[in-house]
Amino acid sequence: MVRVKAFKAIRPNKKYVADIAALPYDTMNVEEAREMARNNENSYLRIDRAEIDLPEGINLESDEVYEKAAENLEDFLKRKIFIEDEKEHIYIYREIMGNIVQTGVVACVSVDETINGKIKKHEHTKPDKVKDRIRHIEHCKANTGTILLTYYKEEKIEDIINKKMQEDAIYDFESDDGVRHTVWILNEEESKLVEKAFEKVGNLYIADGHHRSKAAQEYAIKRRKENPQYTGEEEFNFYLAMIAPKDNLYVMDYNRVVKDIAGCEKEEFIEKIKKNFNVEKSCQKVKPCKKYQYGMYIDGQWYLLEFKNAEKLKGLIERLDVSVLHDYLIEEVLGINTPQKDPRIDFIGGIRGIEEIEKRVDRDMRVGFSLYPTSIEELMEVANMDGIMPAKSTWFEPKVRCGLFLHRL
Repeated sequence: MVRVKAFKAIRPNKKYVADIAALPYDTMNVEEAREMARNNENSYLRIDRAEIDLPEGINLESDEVYEKAAENLEDFLKRKIFIEDEKEHIYIYREIMGNIVQTGVVACVSVDETINGKIKKHEHTKPDKVKDRIRHIEHCKANTGTILLTYYKEEKIEDIINKKMQEDAIYDFESDDGVRHTVWILNEEESKLVEKAFEKVGNLYIADGHHRSKAAQEYAIKRRKENPQYTGEEEFNFYLAMIAPKDNLYVMDYNRVVKDIAGCEKEEFIEKIKKNFNVEKSCQKVKPCKKYQYGMYIDGQWYLLEFKNAEKLKGLIERLDVSVLHDYLIEEVLGINTPQKDPRIDFIGGIRGIEEIEKRVDRDMRVGFSLYPTSIEELMEVANMDGIMPAKSTWFEPKVRCGLFLHRL
């Protein structure tokens, strides 16, 4: 069983909800965040990326950034841009992006279940990114981002959700990128039914938000040390999540671009690749349509790569498409051992399209690779064996919008 808990949400005043809702802080750079929030004083990016309200060039790790985030949160509450529910609720959140429908419940989950492995992870976290989110939590005294969790479907939960969605929603709006967002609020009895139904769920899995989850965990551990008489029921022992069944989630490709080809000429580079891949020129952009197929873009030309020895791959992690590209090309040919730390490589979420690969290679990189997406089943299988996937293996869409729910600590 897993524990899912109702909470008193800080959430948008209905008339401002479309202005407030924003993409997660880590899907954009500072310049993009400034542009997204331009002419919108109520954008949640003013809390999640508070540096956009400070002079350009400011040190992003300075206290001023986090103090500004807390100041803006209080301003949103004072101006009644945000309201705070008086009673604890669980919420239903549905996103529709084209023909993709992602529906789940928004509630709090247990830090202890993250520590003991009931909530399973599949990625390493970077200490600097975790520290950033801990400081954001400390200054705002709230979980300010919603983590995406998944699970194997439980029919009782689905029944409650489907019944509630026949009623009027508290929010229903379309964001600038054409995604429709709808939210329903469960009453006390319905919320308790959801809490009870989740007791039949064996595990939850982090789909998107490892750094925010780790930050919530580290913050709770710190608060426990400061409060040795803690009971485990204090709000800092829980963090905010959208929890959707695996069949609702859509995983996109997560592509790579590299600054150089390890001192080789292009022809030599391609010959080295041919050791492990069949290589063919393509007259069109290459978006892989099956496992172990890759696109490569260099010098204005696309190539189709196909891995030669899939039958020799042994373990689950070794059989992942991202692992094959890393092990047999990124590391073996380009000499990049730890992609998450190497400045030579960058990553492009599938929502930006493979055109973004061309743009980056033509502008500031040397070669780019398009990948076939990792499946949600592969992610959950790796997590079940307590394995760790290669960095930047999955890109989920549609993104859970931030600013729709905050959890006060």
